[in-house]
Amino acid sequence: MPQISADTIQQVWITTLLIYAVVLVVVAILLTLILRAARQVRSGVATIWTVGQQVANNTIHIALVDTTNHVVAEILESAKGVVAATTAMATHAAHCPGCPACVLDTEPTR
Repeated sequence: MPQISADTIQQVWITTLLIYAVVLVVVAILLTLILRAARQVRSGVATIWTVGQQVANNTIHIALVDTTNHVVAEILESAKGVVAATTAMATHAAHCPGCPACVLDTEPTR
């Protein structure tokens, strides 16, 4: 086996350390880029989360509007009954000379 000189060993060490330094710098740059991308993703996710909560808060009221629509429909039907009864009373009062006494009597006068 041939003898390796001290200069050759030193050159191999220096070359190895330079390669190590270059790899270390490249890895540090890549890790910095990954960290920056992770922060951007986290920021985007936080924005999506906030908007999602706002949408959820708005959609909660849709069920309340549906309930309100059903109640309003019932009120409309009741109002139609009141209008019909009022119209019937007005029609009766217009043609009945004994009103309001005939309405207040317990026995019909017809």
